[in-house]
Amino acid sequence: MLKANMGAALLIFTCSLAYSQTFDAASVKPAAPPARDGRGGTTFQFATGGPGTKDTGRIHYPNRTMKALLMNAYDVKSFQITGPAWLDTERFDITATMPADTTQEQFRAMLQHLLAERFKMTVHRETKELPMYSVTLAKGGPKMTESVETPAPKGDSEPAPPPPLPSQPKIGPDGFPILAQQLAGRGGLFTIMMPGRTRLIAQQQTVQDLATRLTDMLSRPVTDTTALKAKYDFTLTFSLEGLDIAGPMGPLPAMAPPPARRRWG
Repeated sequence: MLKANMGAALLIFTCSLAYSQTFDAASVKPAAPPARDGRGGTTFQFATGGPGTKDTGRIHYPNRTMKALLMNAYDVKSFQITGPAWLDTERFDITATMPADTTQEQFRAMLQHLLAERFKMTVHRETKELPMYSVTLAKGGPKMTESVETPAPKGDSEPAPPPPLPSQPKIGPDGFPILAQQLAGRGGLFTIMMPGRTRLIAQQQTVQDLATRLTDMLSRPVTDTTALKAKYDFTLTFSLEGLDIAGPMGPLPAMAPPPARRRWG
């Protein structure tokens, strides 16, 4: 159960900063909004490369809003950024290279420098009281199922990869794709967005993982007050009415009338 209250949050406004670390090379190009696919959904591309990935010496950020880039550069959430309206509408493709041993902190400094250099972006910080939510235990509510740990493979054998997600999954009577078999064992929070509704499918996730995802989606702080530490498998379906839902690259673009809108991630 989500409970509303108030709390302090860090905001980013305009000011000036100095940087010393830069990318070896970087390309910044304007990008169009995400395109419709042949099934009425919206095609999203996800960021690749950077510290902690297999391709540590190169990043590719396709079709990102400036707000999404600021979130990456300063390690903040959407609700912690305020500025002109174009932060949510203008989109860019960014490709950059850097030394393979670049740390996450160094990478963020490089991205900050790139935004300051190419866009004359300046920031300053202050605190402000904002509405927030907390996840609490509801009396008499449904119990969540704890995840069953997948046994480790014996010897040097690699675990079998999960089946691929279907390009055209079977649709259930509630209008959502049926993906239980394909998602089982993957681990993660998977988002499916339909007109007016969203479904989160959790595999081996904690309540804190859920609070973090809801923070990203609702653009409001969401804290976990349940004291539950186990990992769970659960499905959460909710209405989008009155909510400003953010997508993987910033706020979802207005497209009307959408017969279906899906996002995996």
